[in-house]
Amino acid sequence: MSGGRLLPWTTPEGKPCYLLGDGKGQVSRVADDVERVQLIMAAELIGHAADMLDHGPTTLPQLRYLVARMAESLRAVHRVAESRGARIPVPDED
Repeated sequence: MSGGRLLPWTTPEGKPCYLLGDGKGQVSRVADDVERVQLIMAAELIGHAADMLDHGPTTLPQLRYLVARMAESLRAVHRVAESRGARIPVPDED
């Protein structure tokens, strides 16, 4: 969808949500806040993974849990990157 902002959440069916507008409204501010939280959580998860792997043995259930959370986080960060990348203005070719 061109012109719409890809939001950092999906419908209950997993379909993407888009926002049309100037990017200054309440939903845009909520989306910015959600993206900020998602990026912070991803950074914290990276630190947790490093600590977990650096300090002693880990069990298979611990690793499975870590990988599941990292996959969730990677999906969220990828969505943020897609959304922000789509909003980068394309320069005129003059």
